[in-house]
Amino acid sequence: MKKLLVVATLLIFSTHLLFAQKDLGELSGNISSYFQYLRTDSTIGATQPPEKALINSFANINYRIRGFKAGVRVESYLPRIQGYPDRFDGTGLGYRYVGYSNDFVDVTLGNFYDQFGSGMLFRAWESNTLGYDNMMDGIRLAVHPYKGITIKGVYGNQRFAFQNGKVIKSDGITRGVDLDVNFKTIFPKLEKSKFSLSMGGSFVSKFQKADDPVLNLPQNVGAYGGRMRFGYSGFFIDGEYVIKENDPSSDNKYIYNKGKGVLLNMGYSMKGLGILFSAKSVDNMSFRSDRTKDLQDLYINYLPSLTKTHTYNLVATLYPYTTQPLGEVSFQGDVIYTIPKGSKLGGKYGTNIAVNFSTAYQPVHHTSGINQNDSSRVTYRAVPFDKSNLKFWQDFNIEITRKFNKTFKAKLCYYNIQLNNNIVEVSSTAHGIINSHIVVADLLFRINDKHSIRTELQGLFTKQDRGGWTTFVIEYTISPGWYISVMDQYNYGNPIKSDRTNYLYGSVGYIRGSSRISVSYGRQRAGLFCVGGICRYVPASNGLTISFTQSF
Repeated sequence: MKKLLVVATLLIFSTHLLFAQKDLGELSGNISSYFQYLRTDSTIGATQPPEKALINSFANINYRIRGFKAGVRVESYLPRIQGYPDRFDGTGLGYRYVGYSNDFVDVTLGNFYDQFGSGMLFRAWESNTLGYDNMMDGIRLAVHPYKGITIKGVYGNQRFAFQNGKVIKSDGITRGVDLDVNFKTIFPKLEKSKFSLSMGGSFVSKFQKADDPVLNLPQNVGAYGGRMRFGYSGFFIDGEYVIKENDPSSDNKYIYNKGKGVLLNMGYSMKGLGILFSAKSVDNMSFRSDRTKDLQDLYINYLPSLTKTHTYNLVATLYPYTTQPLGEVSFQGDVIYTIPKGSKLGGKYGTNIAVNFSTAYQPVHHTSGINQNDSSRVTYRAVPFDKSNLKFWQDFNIEITRKFNKTFKAKLCYYNIQLNNNIVEVSSTAHGIINSHIVVADLLFRINDKHSIRTELQGLFTKQDRGGWTTFVIEYTISPGWYISVMDQYNYGNPIKSDRTNYLYGSVGYIRGSSRISVSYGRQRAGLFCVGGICRYVPASNGLTISFTQSF
């Protein structure tokens, strides 16, 4: 396969360079590198690796010409930075593809990423900040038989590891097909109307040899579902329902229950007002191409997280929540309102108020009428949105943003986060619900057109876990390229006085066009780093960090 892709890529390049001198195509991509030099710091539990220095590097190169496309990604871990999975090492080709696309067909041979619907059945994606990559290696075909209609098919193996500079793939095979129909595009009379309607459906299956000497395991497991979205003017509602056939695995302790998932969203928007409500119910929806894996390995699907993506230090890093694929009933609501400018409350420029609430509970598993000794290994019944009283997570937050004049802008925030440490363990000492209150003041002062100062004052208050925290950030910006910032995170409320540690961290950076370089030094606390409900553990560190990115 690799030799075939290399030959095909060379043919595309050479043919068009020889015969299309006036149109040499389009070359694009990016290069990034992340370097760490670490030292031991016994106060925070940071250790120096044997190599002392760590580095992750990536180079993506894509080429297109007259419908043809080809690309590669070179990856290098010499060795990997802290917190990355231990199956990343070496330098080599981590991603490569060739393909062709026009108005009717889009075909890719080699590596690809894609998603069906919300991703509850299939999502192949990567995040180099998380160390997550479940790309497909095989073939992807999408056809557009009529405007507004798209049929997609995928077939291949998932990426599992990158060792000694080579991609290691899953033993299991993943294949699927998806249909999406947009009626507003199909019918010209609807194009200018306020009405919109789209529908879709997906089927995904996996194959893995059954080699268990005791259990009768299915080699093929199928999953299927449908979705619909309706909109009129500023209102919309969409939903997706999926079912996964019996899929015994190490996640569910090899039971034969079916998996079910429901996702609902509805919202309304008009000038100055936006309202969104979401609900999700999933049970036994861990879907992997290898039934023996755990953590974040070889997920075929992705379960959207109904939580707000926080960016402030204390809110985002101390008590993050991870989606529970074996069972979760969750809800989220958002209201964004802008008090009109010129009013007494809105001021000269208007005032923005954003209120968000999200929560997640354990679903109810009904065992009445279920024979636990039955050889069918179906151990319970589950009804969508039937939740128990066991709370996993709750987040209520309100953010108020106001520009007072041309030189001063302020944002005041309050967050109440409740996290069940027995479900998502973030602390080795806390038990049950950790209830925290966080306040943030984000102040921006513009000195002149080129110089500005931004400060953050953050405080976290809790009677559980390690007590209260503060974070102070000051950032000085010189437009258009330079910035310098200092952050100090301090666990002032720790009941163990010797652990009341300052995590001081400084950065300086320069941006010019599509180039960006930053240099940082200081302490970083151990904890979970999360994006969209997917997390990785990052150990404590103290040292130098240099990052560089370049796009072209």
